Amino acid sequence: MESLSSGIEPLKNAMIMDENVVNECLYKITRALRQSDVQIKLVHDMKTNIKKLLDDAGRIYNKQIIFLRAIYDELCKMLHHPGKLSFTPNKGNPTVVMFVGPQGSGKTTTCAKYAYYHQNKG
Repeated sequence: MESLSSGIEPLKNAMIMDENVVNECLYKITRALRQSDVQIKLVHDMKTNIKKLLDDAGRIYNKQIIFLRAIYDELCKMLHHPGKLSFTPNKGNPTVVMFVGPQGSGKTTTCAKYAYYHQNKG
């Protein structure tokens, strides 16, 4: 299973960012997203939007930064749903929250701070 970070490897190794590098990066990124069960339409739309943005950019000095920013923006757009409220716990009802991260990343401390905050908030 590929990761998203492997999708930008060709970009790091390329001296010049040409169509082949862009296509290789987008192929690896879209493959990683499809393997992670992201909807095919979302993946296709992301790829189309990034290519359109790069085409509109024309001959800009540093296309790599624009490309990376476009990837970031498109991934954020997939996760954010305008008009839909973010999670808000209901007072008086139990709420389950899951904290995930590698060993030593501060999950236990974060859980304690989260519990303390909500205990004081009421």
